[in-house]
Amino acid sequence: MHRFVSIALSFAAFAFCAAAGAQPDYPSKPVRLITPFSPGGAIDIYSRLIAEPLGRRLGQNVVVEAIAGANTIVGTQALARAAPDGHTFMITTMSTVVNNRILFAKSLPYDPDKDLAPITQLSYGTVLLLGSAKAPYTDLKSLIAWTRAQNRPVTYGSWGIASWGHLAGQIMKRDLGLNLEHVPYKGDVTAINDVQNGALDISFASPTSAKPRIASGAIRAIAMTGPQRSASMPELATFSEQGVPNVDLAIWVGAYAPAGTPRPIIDRLQRELKAVVGLAEVKERMVTQGQTPVANTPEEFVANVRADFPKWDQLIKASGAKLE
Repeated sequence: MHRFVSIALSFAAFAFCAAAGAQPDYPSKPVRLITPFSPGGAIDIYSRLIAEPLGRRLGQNVVVEAIAGANTIVGTQALARAAPDGHTFMITTMSTVVNNRILFAKSLPYDPDKDLAPITQLSYGTVLLLGSAKAPYTDLKSLIAWTRAQNRPVTYGSWGIASWGHLAGQIMKRDLGLNLEHVPYKGDVTAINDVQNGALDISFASPTSAKPRIASGAIRAIAMTGPQRSASMPELATFSEQGVPNVDLAIWVGAYAPAGTPRPIIDRLQRELKAVVGLAEVKERMVTQGQTPVANTPEEFVANVRADFPKWDQLIKASGAKLE
């Protein structure tokens, strides 16, 4: 059983820095924003949406650097090695501190409790299940029937091992008795390409990456994860509405700094990020991307992760998802 203290980024990594006064000239140079996903993917686009207005508020350019690989592990290691001076931070998904902590328990090369410091939980979001526009199924019921009629494993893509897309597919495989084969990608854009060209049967992906292809008629949205329909696609029914439970947890996007970053700098970044996601133009684009802005405090961020961790721990273990 996982130690409860290990479920999220605790304040032990940075609380001692609160007494260290904020540098009066912070930031004194451009700020590096790491996104541990592929360029052009949902979180990369999300980060670039935030970077420009954040840079204006900080008085320095915020430069986005995509460092993809190993379900956010490569980019997270880069953050952990960065100087804890506020000039490097990361925007990532819950995979970094929740999914990876559970599935890579014996081999995770960073310790979320010791190596990272939470800044803010920026938003909650949903994920889409997609199929080819040429496919004979249009909803979950017809997809399930089609899958059961195949004499081969039906391939499904996600943006990496231990990602929410990977887990959602494993839940479908377990609960519905479907013959599904997971195909991990470095990002969801490539997976969407393969659904469109027929190399992959179905895939999970973000609304950000999928909506332009859906609008063009190249692919079809089949279902949406999360507890309720998204304002970005109110016409699309959730998994639960279509009779498939256990795929109703919302995933989140959060910001982190290296452990040891002074608390006054953490607080400055949190305030500025909250102001940015509150901008009308940013909020509108986030909503169209299937995101609900939050931008809470570090304390609230940690409390939310702690509260949700037992649900995710149980779900991930029950899904049967394993490293591949």
